[in-house]
Amino acid sequence: MRSIWNGAISFGLVSIPIKLVNATESHSISFRQIHVADGGRIRYRKVCELDEQEVTTAEIGKAYEDADGTMIPITDEDLASLPLPTAKTIEIVAFVPATEIDPLQMDAAYYLSANGIPAAKPYTLLREALKRSQKVAVAKYALRGRERLGMLRVVDDVIAMHGLLWPDEIRATDGVAPESDVTVRDAELDLADALMATLGEVDMDTLHDDYREAVETLVASKASGEALQPAAASDDHGGGKVIDLIAALENSVRAAKEARGEEPEEAGRAPVAKVTSLAGRKKSGGTGAKKKAASTATSTGRKAAAKKTTPGRTPAKKTTARSATKSATKKTTANTAAKTAKSATGTKPAARKTSPKKRASA
Repeated sequence: MRSIWNGAISFGLVSIPIKLVNATESHSISFRQIHVADGGRIRYRKVCELDEQEVTTAEIGKAYEDADGTMIPITDEDLASLPLPTAKTIEIVAFVPATEIDPLQMDAAYYLSANGIPAAKPYTLLREALKRSQKVAVAKYALRGRERLGMLRVVDDVIAMHGLLWPDEIRATDGVAPESDVTVRDAELDLADALMATLGEVDMDTLHDDYREAVETLVASKASGEALQPAAASDDHGGGKVIDLIAALENSVRAAKEARGEEPEEAGRAPVAKVTSLAGRKKSGGTGAKKKAASTATSTGRKAAAKKTTPGRTPAKKTTARSATKSATKKTTANTAAKTAKSATGTKPAARKTSPKKRASA
């Protein structure tokens, strides 16, 4: 990779020669401006407004425009002579936790490469110190004619530097948040949590630019003379329409589950109430009330019948048992008296009288 800046990292009294390399690259597709009538290329020419003559890059310099429009020329030699300690140095000023850096300050990213064999040892020392401390280094450096703020951190085995905006370059948030008072219900938060859990995490390496691929397909089809069917415009985004937030969240959870190949009714889904219209809710409520009332009446009738039958059966069992006990007692008493009389007289007890019908048959 081609370096865009050569200098050194100032780490206390340690100086680490480094080369600055762009850590990112743009894959966006650029277009040229053409004359629609004949397809001719539209070009911008640099013309001096005083003599209306086109000038080359070598003839162009810098100037500061004063409040009254006066141009004050500034040369590269003027800028190089400024007493700027960070002109060729990335000066580390502090080590802080990464959480103290506001992501809003993040700007361009660079890789810092050790410049030469002697730089390998101090470079590795700074890298390992950053790893062990789990902190980032805040530094100042000069690039493209101005002093900038940077953050050094470790990426794999390389020290990376993120350009940072100065704190006074971050705009305040006044007037950006909704001005009206909005109340968010717990049910809506539960559904939002369920949607977040369903979407889950993602491997950042799998994300790609769908729009760029579509543009490349369009360009290829145009170049080959093939007709490309335009994609149907989607109107599912709602725009400025007022939507049912609960229903939208439920549909989002359902769609996310289906996209992952899961069943929406599977376990793991947060318990959510089904959203229906007010009229449907009343109708459903009436039907449910009738069913509940019928079920309650049936259950009550069964319990009452059970209570009515049970008391009648229980005394009957008790009466039968008592009658059997009394009969057995009388029989035992009679047998005992007969045995006593026999033993006293030595004769058999008198025979029972036989009915006339039985004597006749005999």
